[in-house]
This record gives sequence, structure tokens and C-alpha cells, in this order.
Amino acid sequence: MKGDFTKHFPKLFFAFFTLFLALTVFPQSQVSIPEPSSADKLIAEEEFRKGVQAYYRGSFNDSLMVFEKALSYVPGNPLILDWLGRAYFRSGSEGTALQHWEFAVESGYGSELLQNRIETVRERRTIRSPFDFSDRYVETGSISSLQGETRFFSQPVSLLPSTDGSFWAAAYGSNELVRFDVNGMITARVRGPVSGFDRPFDILYTSGGNILVSEIAADRVSVLDKNGFYLSFFGSKGRGEGQFLGPQYMAEDESGNIYVSDFGNARISVFNSGFEPLFSFGDGTSGSPRFYAPSGVACLNGMVYTADSVSGAVYSFDTSGNYISTLLPSGSLPGIESMRSWRGKLIAAVKNRAVIIDPVTGAVSDAANLGNAPVRIITAVPDVNGNILLADYEGDCIQIASRMSDLAGGLFVQIERVNADKFPFVTVDVRVEDRNRHPITGLKDRNFILTEDKRPASNFRLAGAGFANDECDVTVLIDRSAGSDTYLPAIRSALQEISQAMGGRGTLTVISAGEIPVLEGSGNPLNSWWDEFIPKAEASSRWRFDLGLRLAVNGLINASPRRAVIYLSSGEVSPDGFSHYGLDSLTAYLQNNGIVFYAVNLRQGSLPDEYNYIADFTGGGSWYVYRAEGLSQIVSDILKSPNGFYSLSFESLMSSNFGEAYLPVEVEVYLMNRSGRDECGYFAPLE
Repeated sequence: MKGDFTKHFPKLFFAFFTLFLALTVFPQSQVSIPEPSSADKLIAEEEFRKGVQAYYRGSFNDSLMVFEKALSYVPGNPLILDWLGRAYFRSGSEGTALQHWEFAVESGYGSELLQNRIETVRERRTIRSPFDFSDRYVETGSISSLQGETRFFSQPVSLLPSTDGSFWAAAYGSNELVRFDVNGMITARVRGPVSGFDRPFDILYTSGGNILVSEIAADRVSVLDKNGFYLSFFGSKGRGEGQFLGPQYMAEDESGNIYVSDFGNARISVFNSGFEPLFSFGDGTSGSPRFYAPSGVACLNGMVYTADSVSGAVYSFDTSGNYISTLLPSGSLPGIESMRSWRGKLIAAVKNRAVIIDPVTGAVSDAANLGNAPVRIITAVPDVNGNILLADYEGDCIQIASRMSDLAGGLFVQIERVNADKFPFVTVDVRVEDRNRHPITGLKDRNFILTEDKRPASNFRLAGAGFANDECDVTVLIDRSAGSDTYLPAIRSALQEISQAMGGRGTLTVISAGEIPVLEGSGNPLNSWWDEFIPKAEASSRWRFDLGLRLAVNGLINASPRRAVIYLSSGEVSPDGFSHYGLDSLTAYLQNNGIVFYAVNLRQGSLPDEYNYIADFTGGGSWYVYRAEGLSQIVSDILKSPNGFYSLSFESLMSSNFGEAYLPVEVEVYLMNRSGRDECGYFAPLE
């Protein structure tokens, strides 16, 4: 490789210098780039083929070098510029990627598809919070109970989204739970015990893996397994502790306690994780407000928020039922129904709209408004794909509302890898996100259209989806700052918890972020060497977080669709920690390759803003190593987090020209009223 570069250096220098003059110094009319010779085109085609293959291997640095070499033989070639942009984008250099894509557009390449990609990436780079509550939601779909003369369900009152993009609906009128997939198609029905449900009202997932269903007419709460099979119930008719007169809404706190709004008894009843009664509150004693018609209840940040549909007030209590404050006074939201926690806020259903409530300031803002139509929203909940699901009792339907910005920009579709090793059988790996980088989960084969050179692909099928994966690959990055040896017991404890939580599935890798990053080991999570871990890398005041994180991400490019970096930090930022790769570049490198970042503090206190920033913008979180709940929850979060990775397979009908031909492939994705598209290409193996 070095010899080839030396041999062609004069030609490379001349080509780049000519291109520089053409783009920056002289007017376009005064400079013309010489037409490449046939020999130059042949060399460029060969280098381009090598670059595409390196890109699909995840070797982005290699692909950049080869693409640049190919471009030196055919300066301004728009296809190579497009691929250079893709490689820079995947490596985290979004600004450079945009420059190359803009050069390609100026040459008339890519039309609206490339222009939309440029606009989306440019908008994503705007400084903003990872989730913006100022976005307005508009109706994008509706699932009617009546289709033709067939009624599929009746009077939906509650909705329960799942992590796979599907959701359950409690049908009050037809006494059943109905499960819908991401496209609104019914996939299952549950009618409860042998005697059936008696007016099911609210549905709740518990941390123990069960589904709870409150039955307002039966004065009980049924317990189902995660698939909807009936197990048992708790509660009975009456006014005593643990009894109900019309149970409605439910919530669960961090300790697994269950809170049920008891409409007839005008109180909140509390049960432990074993469904045994503990206490109730809201009767007006000890300075506590008296409920008239308790409705929505939600648990957030160690507090319990309750609403009253008659007074329109919202109150806060601690988890022991002690009154704390009035968040919203009487008359604020009359007719308020359900209330759920959502990204540090509360979302509530109020007659014809869904509102966002700030639990700190009490500020109320509209999220979705269905106008003056004859509707009555009983429940408003966010789903895993960033939509708001609305149970319209009076309209007898389920409404779906999406952000206006998502409707305008559509879906962001990215072909990440094409595997043609067994050509003509080809596999295409695709990542699907919304305009704000949130993964789109739960898509089916009907949501995809795959074509090769604009012709429908043969034997197309959805071969796999990241949200269905039950294992993950994790890289633990260890802080090797000067005083990090003090935290070795905490590091070993963290490694043990993480490895045990992975349960022998996936791959666990450990990297030390020293002055030079060091691969400490990699393999089955249950390997015993984690227990007596001694780092190879020396502790140093010149330790490099950026180099360590880049090495960690490099190893996860071709890993499981569910992949994450867990950083064990002493709570310090090295002076050289971001000297080679900036904070935005590192964050983009993780985001553009679907990798989540978690920061674990090895000492008490808050982590530096830099680490929290990366965690927030990649969908991860910040933790304390000795938190009471342990670190196993991190692995659980990785396995439950939204995932927009999909693997598509087809049989190519195109001629590969013995592996020399560039074979185009296109993927379109449709979901409700949103769509997205990407066009790419690949080379079959040389024959």
C-alpha cells in the first residue's frame, strides 16, 4: 500500500491541487478539470470497489483512504463523493460528510433523496435537548372499532405500549384486551378468567413481568403473564383495606408497590409487589386533600402524583402516602383522566386533548388536541416510536398522533451493510430512525419495499429485527486516571454485576482508557476472570477518554444490533480527554452506529457534564456503582430499549460481471403516514 501511494503521489497531488483551484480560487468558467483517461478510470473503479467493501466491513478509516485515492483519479466524481460522505458520517465527522454530499448535489447527483439526507443531518446537528416537548403532535392515523359491518372491539379506555412497537388496548365495551402491532393490525385477544373480564379499565406492566388489569365492575385487579394468560387476581368489593369500589387507574413505583385509584372509595389504595394491601390515602386527614373522584396516578422520581377528575387538581405525595404539595390547584384541569410519567414529565388525558405537565413548575402545555369533534380521550400514552396513542371512548377508536416535524421530514433510512458473500443471495442491513434520531421499532416485512436498480427484488423477506434480539454485546470502558486504582474493588463489583446480568449471552469486552487504550479482554460474559480483574493498562494523569471510547466503538460496529458502551468513571475529565476527538464527534460516532452509552460513577456525586451529554444523546443514562438496585438494570435497559435495526434478504437477478459491476439496491420504508428511502450499492465477490 505504501509503495502504491509513493508511486502515484505526483498524480494525487496534482489532482487535489486542480480540484482545490476549481472549487475555491477561480470562477467555474475559467477552470476545467481534465477528462480522466481510461487508465485512470479503471484504477478509480478498482479503488472504489475496495472502498465499498471496506465500508461494509465497518473499517471506515480504511474506506476513507481508499475513496480519497479513487477520487484523485476521477476528481469530482459524484458517486465517490456520496460514498465519502457516508464513510465520514458513520465515523462521526458529520460536518465533513455534509461538505462531500453538497459537492455531489452541486454536480446534479442524488436529486431530492440526497438533499433530504443533507437537511436531516444538518438539522440533527442543531444544539437542542435530546427530546423536545415543544413539538406539537397532529393526528396521523386512526384505528376504528368498526370496519364495514364488522366490529372488532368496543369502547377503548386504556392503552399499554410494548417495547416491540405493539400495544394493548382495554376494550371496556367488549370486555377484552386487544393487542395491535405497529401497523394497527390485531394480533391477539385476551378475555381474562373463565368467567371473563367485567369492564376492564386500566392496564399496567409491572417490573416483575406481569400485566395488571383493573376491572371496574368486578372490583378487582386481574394478574396476567406477559403474553396475556390469566394467572390470578387481588382485591374484592368493599370499603376495607385492600378492597375496591370501582378500581380505575394504576401505577408502580421503583420499589414495585402498586397504586390503584379507587373511584367509589375516593382514595388511592397501595399494594406491595406481592399484591398484598399496605395502606390507602386521600381521605382528607392529617392535612391531606380529600379526593372527590380520584383518576390518574403516576410515579416519578420518588413521588406519587394523583389527579381528581371533578376538582381538576393534581397533588403530589411521597411513596408512604404523605401529602407533599398541590401541583395544580382545583379548576386547573377539570375532567382529567389518565396520567403517566414520560421523560421526566407527566402526560395526561383531558377531554379532547393530551397535555404535558411539568412536575417541578406545574406548567401545562398542549401536546395533542383533537379539536371540537365529539371525542372523549380517556388515556393518552407515548409509544416506543415517539407517537402519542389516544383512547377515544366516545369516538370508539384509537387515535395516533405524531410530531409535526416527523411528518414533514419523514423517516431517516440508512443502509448500513450489504452482505453479498453468497451472491446471488444478498442480505441488506438497514437502520430506521425518525428525524430526531429515535429508532423506529416493531416494523414488519409489509413496511419495507426493497428493489434493485428500481425493480422489485426477488424472494424478499424480513430476515431479522434488532428489537427481537434477546442478547446484547457490551464493552466496558474503564477510567485509568492517576487515582483510578483506588476504585478497583468498585470496578470488579461492576464487572461482576454486568457479566451476571448478561447471563452468558452476547460478548463482554473490557477496554482501559489509559494514555494508550488497551484491550483487557473479550469473551463470554460468564468468564471467571472478571472476578479477579487486574488492569493491564497503567494508571496515568495523561489518560485519554476519547481514544478509549473510539476503540470501544470500533469493536461494536459489527456487533449485535443491541450494543452499548458502559463507562466506569472516577468522576474526572482528563485535560487531554477530548483533545483528538471532540465531544460532538464522539457522540455522533455512537449515534450514527446505533450504540448506546452509559456512564457509571465509581464515587458518590454527579458525573461531569460531558459524560452526561453523551449518555443523554445516545439514549443511555448515568448511574452510581453502588446504587441500591444494582447495575443489572443497565443490561435490562439495553435489552428493552428501542431498536431500529432490520436485516432484509433477497435473491439478486442482476449480472455481477464476475464481481466487477456495481449493483444498485434501494430500500423504502412506510409507517402510517410517514416514509423514508435510501439508495446504495454493492459488489458481488470476484470470480
